[in-house]
Amino acid sequence: MMDNVSHITMFFLSGLDETNNHRFTLFFLTLLCYCVILLVNISVILTIIFDMNLHEPMYIYLCTFCMNGLYGTAGFYPKFLWDLLSPVHVISYSGCLVQVQVISSFALSDLSILSVMAYDRYVAICRPLEYHSVMSRQRIILLVCYSWMTPFCMIGISTFLTSRLKLCSTYIHKFFCVNWMIVKLACSFAQTTVNGIVVYINIVVYLIHGLFIFTSYIYLIKTCANSIENRAKFMQTCVPHLTSLLIFIITLLFEIMIMHFDPNNFPQTFKNFVAIGSFVIPPLINPLIHGFKLTKIRNRILVVLTLKNT
Repeated sequence: MMDNVSHITMFFLSGLDETNNHRFTLFFLTLLCYCVILLVNISVILTIIFDMNLHEPMYIYLCTFCMNGLYGTAGFYPKFLWDLLSPVHVISYSGCLVQVQVISSFALSDLSILSVMAYDRYVAICRPLEYHSVMSRQRIILLVCYSWMTPFCMIGISTFLTSRLKLCSTYIHKFFCVNWMIVKLACSFAQTTVNGIVVYINIVVYLIHGLFIFTSYIYLIKTCANSIENRAKFMQTCVPHLTSLLIFIITLLFEIMIMHFDPNNFPQTFKNFVAIGSFVIPPLINPLIHGFKLTKIRNRILVVLTLKNT
């Protein structure tokens, strides 16, 4: 048994042990996927930044959404690509905690931003005359800061508590660092009590976020049912948000399923597929959905592409 956490300077990641025969194929597929994610997210971000007509609350929140996708994938893909080419899959203790912080805050920020988007659509459709007064510049800045800083600080507390644990193993049965897996390496269950309390607080806070999103869209659907104009606005601006929320829920449910049941009951390939889905599907699909569905962004991108081809 280790007397001090400082004895651990490195973690061994075993999630990729079964992929050695296909690692070069996986490397090129992963690199291609990451390049596409960078392309689509940066395209939407730059389109919104440089087009003054898109400096509206809805598009600013979308820009925040895409930036969060770049932030989260930056905490995963570079290390993952390196491991695919490396015979030994290790990560430093501090590097592991940084990855936990980035990946976990990225996931929760997605839900925070979706809740801000739901509030924005509620004000735009249900209180249109008050929209510009409610969505003032100060409130937009406040909501953007909230959607980023709240998850970052909440996960930061959890990561700090994890860093204080005395660990009795250096093997993480995954190909990236996850907070709950590090906590499982603690030398005694008693050490993890505070960690568990903080995790439950985070769950309650983000269940409230989910409930807020759900009730907002139920109210929106009821409001839009009686107006053709509102139905059109809902289909154009709210459906992409609901699709993003559905993608988030599906990927989260698969992760919870693996966490709740004994991970050994699932094949490693399935666990890897579920894990990597969180870094492929939302960052890739979300900007595509919004880019093609939101008319102003789609038209602006088509104009730029047309000018380049002429």
